[in-house]
Amino acid sequence: MSILQFHHRPWAVFNPANKEHRRFYAQFVKHGSWGRCKYRFVIADDCNNLITMIQRKLVEHYVTKEFDTK
Repeated sequence: MSILQFHHRPWAVFNPANKEHRRFYAQFVKHGSWGRCKYRFVIADDCNNLITMIQRKLVEHYVTKEFDTK
């Protein structure tokens, strides 16, 4: 086993309700790199593109938040 496996960033499923996840995505948009992110986001649905998946989840999150009738 490589020593690099002990020091890699942990895998995470992007959660739009998590403020830290949203902040890391905003940094990615600003800098064009995931280098500042402490996670490696994985694709959790049938989408084959991480950025598209994150954008869809964010749109769904904010639309639900704005128009959800409770």
